[in-house]
Amino acid sequence: MQITSTGTPALAEYAAPFARVALSNVVRELPHKIDHLLTAPGEWQSPRGMHPAFYGSYDWHSSVHMHWLLARLLRLAPELDEAPRIRELFDLHFTPANIEAEADYLRHPARQSFERTYGWAWLLKLQTELMLLADTDARTSAWRDALQPLADLITERFLHYLPLADYPIRAGTHANSAFGVLFGLDYAERIQHIALRKLIAGKANQWFGRDRRYPAQYEPGGEDFLSAGLLEAVLMLRVVDGCSYADWWEVFRPAREDLMTWLAPVAVSDRSDPKLAHLDGLNLARAWCWKRLAPQLPADLRQAAEKAIEAHLAASLPQASGGDYAGTHWLASFALLALTDD
Repeated sequence: MQITSTGTPALAEYAAPFARVALSNVVRELPHKIDHLLTAPGEWQSPRGMHPAFYGSYDWHSSVHMHWLLARLLRLAPELDEAPRIRELFDLHFTPANIEAEADYLRHPARQSFERTYGWAWLLKLQTELMLLADTDARTSAWRDALQPLADLITERFLHYLPLADYPIRAGTHANSAFGVLFGLDYAERIQHIALRKLIAGKANQWFGRDRRYPAQYEPGGEDFLSAGLLEAVLMLRVVDGCSYADWWEVFRPAREDLMTWLAPVAVSDRSDPKLAHLDGLNLARAWCWKRLAPQLPADLRQAAEKAIEAHLAASLPQASGGDYAGTHWLASFALLALTDD
C-alpha cells in the first residue's frame, strides 16, 4: 500500500466508507458503555438524556472523535455524497442548547475527572477541526461557535489539572498523558493560548525529557490501542527543550532489538471483544505516530519506519469500516489520523 505524505490516495478510497460508518455510529444510542458516577437516587438517564450531542458510538469519547472524523472529511472531501447528511446531523447535534447540556453535565462537582484526559483531548481536537472547517466554509461557523463553551470548559480543566500531574500516565489506553496533551497542544497553538501551550510544553519536558533507552519490549499490553513510547516521541518532537530533537531521540531510542517491537504489526485474536479489538487501534496509532516521526528520524531508521507504516495499515485498516461494532464504533477515526494527520 502506497501512502503519500498527505494521505490523499487513501482518503479517496476510504472517505465514503468512513463517513458511512461514522454517520451510523453517532446516532446509535445502544449498546452504550456509560461512564457515570451516581450521586443521588433517580439521577441516571438514557445516553441521549445525559449527552444530547454525544450519545452515540458506544461511549462519549468515541462519539466525540467520530464527530471529528465527519468534520475532517467534510473539510478534506466536501464533494462526498454523504456531505449533506453530515451537515444535517451537525445542525441537529451542535446547537447551543445541546452543548450547554453537555457542559452542565461536566460542571457537576463529582465529574471533574470525567473523560480525563482522553475525552478532553478529542473534544479539543474536534473544536480545532471545526475552526479549520469554518475557515473554508462559513456555513459551518455555527457549529464551531456552539461548541466553543465546551472547549473553554475543557481548557480550564487542563489548566487546573496539569500543574497537579507530577507523574505521567504511561498506559497504552485512554489515560495516556502524552496523547491527552498532544491534541491539547494542537488547540492551544490554533487559538494562540500561550499559557496552555507553555504549560503543556513544560509538563511534557518534566515527564519525558530525561527518558533513556525506552523499554519498547514491554509493549504492547493486551488491551493497548496506543503506543506509550511512540506517542511520547511524537509529543517531544513538538516541545523538546534544552537540546535538539535528534539528540533527545538518540538518548530515548530503544535498543535495536527492542525497536523491532514497534516496527511489526500486532495480531488480534478476537475482534468481537471490545478490549482485544483495541489492538487494531494500536496498529493504526503506530502508523500515525511513525508517519509523524519518519521525516525526523536517522536515515538508518527512516526506511524501516516507512515500511512499518504500510504494514500496520495493511493489518488493520480494513477493520475500520467493516467488522464487529466493537471496532467499528471508533477505529475509523484512528485510521483517518494515520492517513491525514501529519
